[in-house]
Amino acid sequence: MNTLNKNWNEFFFPYNQASDELKVKLKGIRKEYQQKNKHSPIEFVTGRIKSVSSIQEKMKRRYIDEDRLEQDMEDICGIRIMTEFIDDIYDVVKLLRQRNDINIISERDYVNNEKSSGYRSYHIVLEYPVQLIKEEKIINVEIQIRTLAMNFWATLEHSLSYKHSDEFPPEIHEKLQKSAEQAYDLDISMSEIQKELNNHDNLE
Repeated sequence: MNTLNKNWNEFFFPYNQASDELKVKLKGIRKEYQQKNKHSPIEFVTGRIKSVSSIQEKMKRRYIDEDRLEQDMEDICGIRIMTEFIDDIYDVVKLLRQRNDINIISERDYVNNEKSSGYRSYHIVLEYPVQLIKEEKIINVEIQIRTLAMNFWATLEHSLSYKHSDEFPPEIHEKLQKSAEQAYDLDISMSEIQKELNNHDNLE
């Protein structure tokens, strides 16, 4: 039930606009690399806007007032960038830092500093200006950058958490941590193979 006195369609409009624009721009980076026959650090990009129920649940959990919603909830608009290799994550971070159409507010490196669950990703919260008919509106956007293997694990872990709302038993938590490490080991292995192949090509 909608407990907020809010026109959600109007509220979400600039967030949807920000998501659409950023996806086009990020996919444009990939196309530019491809046109130059270079390896793109961006494999693919997705976006989502938080649902009303998720917003309301987080407001309650984080004690966020309605009049502070846009300032205090940084992930209403979420963009996810998938990469092939770990080094690509940091190449994407560099690309974002160089842009003049966004303002980075914070960065959290969960790749080298994984969460207790085993979750790995690089999070950037940024301000993005959306041009509306009568004004410019600054939107907070959270960007998550992760490898395909990290995304595979995180997606399934989220699905399991959603379907089983109670806290995982210790033995399941341990198995999830182990599977996260196995996914990370796969990332390391594939990155090493990539570097060996690049070195081989350079010697020819």
